[in-house]
Amino acid sequence: MSNAELEEVIEKYVLENAVKYDGKASAKAVIGKVLRAMPEARKDMKLLSQLIMAKVKEVNKLSINEQRRIVMNKYSELLEKKQREEKDLFAFLGIREGDKVITAFPPGPEKYPHIGHAKALILNYLLAKRYKGRFYLRFEDTNPVLVKKEFYDIMIDNFKWLGVKWDELQYASDNMRLFYDMAEKVISSGDAYVCNCSVEVMRRNRAKGKACECRDKTPKQNLDEWKSLRKASPGSAVLRLRIDLKHPNSTMRDPTIFRIIDEPHARHGRKYRVWPTYDFQNAVMDGYYGITHRLRSKEFEMRSELQKYIQKLLGLTITYTYEFARFNLRGVPSSGRIIREMIKNKELIGWDDPSLSTIVALRRRGFTPEAITSFVISTGITKSEATMTWEDLIVHNRRVLDERANRYFFVAQPKKIIIRNAPEQEIELHLHPEHRRGGRRFRVKDEFYVSAEDYAALRTGELYRFMDCLNFVKRGEEFVFDSTDYAKFKKKGKRIMHYLPVQEDLVSVEVLMPDKKVVKGLGEPLMKKLRVGEIIQAERFGFMRLDKREEDKLFFWYTHK
Repeated sequence: MSNAELEEVIEKYVLENAVKYDGKASAKAVIGKVLRAMPEARKDMKLLSQLIMAKVKEVNKLSINEQRRIVMNKYSELLEKKQREEKDLFAFLGIREGDKVITAFPPGPEKYPHIGHAKALILNYLLAKRYKGRFYLRFEDTNPVLVKKEFYDIMIDNFKWLGVKWDELQYASDNMRLFYDMAEKVISSGDAYVCNCSVEVMRRNRAKGKACECRDKTPKQNLDEWKSLRKASPGSAVLRLRIDLKHPNSTMRDPTIFRIIDEPHARHGRKYRVWPTYDFQNAVMDGYYGITHRLRSKEFEMRSELQKYIQKLLGLTITYTYEFARFNLRGVPSSGRIIREMIKNKELIGWDDPSLSTIVALRRRGFTPEAITSFVISTGITKSEATMTWEDLIVHNRRVLDERANRYFFVAQPKKIIIRNAPEQEIELHLHPEHRRGGRRFRVKDEFYVSAEDYAALRTGELYRFMDCLNFVKRGEEFVFDSTDYAKFKKKGKRIMHYLPVQEDLVSVEVLMPDKKVVKGLGEPLMKKLRVGEIIQAERFGFMRLDKREEDKLFFWYTHK
């Protein structure tokens, strides 16, 4: 193995990683690939790490267009591989170029959507885009007990923020006439009957595979009773499909397809009392509107057979569905019932609590649509359940924010120190280390604020440095100026710290952490110009999003390191 060969392999994989992640390569992500390509490089891991770090630094200074140009000229096989990977995301579906593709995402407007909803939403949207098809957003709102008006708007806002654009917005509840026509069709054909048994009796009979007397009614009797359902009392009767009471799939055992719900609907008030069940409504909407493909989570797997049966019975388009495994974020509740209970008990501040994975919480905390999309795609379209951690999501967001977020000084729990003999200086720091935009100007002399954590770490006799400012030494209880030379610090220094000069125009800052603790401190004057919603990186503290502002104070939510 020559050094030239090793450096070429390193360059190849650093460029591949940079182009994949918006122009910013990560040394940690590259080292494994280099070792797989050249195992002999393991003999000198220190040298390998140095070479990779140097190449990462060099490549990250280039624009993404320049990185792509180099890849195209020297490593074109990487572009071919990337194109194959993008194509292969949906290859298992067997769709050919030119095939008609119409997909849909049908949430129930019953709670705040979370990152699990985002996965199904984004996959169906990308599938339609991949094959130049159409994508429908459809509200499955035929259970007036659960549907709430506020959630229509919340979902539309959240999905738009994620960057999803639908070709058509549908409301299942606007199709009640269609559902009734389809109901009368299966009644007339003898494939459905009105059942007057109690819920307990129906449940017991279905478990035993036993038919009740209602099953023997004629189509005419059933049509007459169906027409009178709108005046009947809730629970007195339902409409059931006549399939097979001994079917191995329990959902196929004469399932209920309509029931009486005497509750006002969020959009239609009391116009309707007889409502379709989820399976009937879902199958009809998919089939009638020609939905060709749907990707959804595995809890619907048992229902797929019934929904296809309904579509076939009614002569509708048969929708191809693929049920993928859900992923869970460790320690994060996603059940609407559990979250409501925790909010009620004051364990959460709301649906946007920083510990939750609801879209409103992720957005308010400072996660980006690009990172959420990248993350949910990375979890795959498989049947295997996966438990993810916050760090799995954070790594995608950090890549976006490292490139985008401006840097500022925020000093948590500030401690004032005086650096004896420090010279007066005017310092200009960059808003971003790569973009080199400048713009942060400080006039400093000998009085500074440092964080309580940095203050506690100072040891007598050691050399320390204020970032891009000066070196100093602790002598007993005093702090003494040493030099401004960075090279000297690099040889002997122990710690680089951020700071703020003591001055009147510093801004008071509070940061809400994911555990709901509040960190208080001071921020540099330029932070006063930040807009609500802007995400910044507080040097050596972490990324955070400006949530609100008052005349003399800024309130942030902590995003992550």
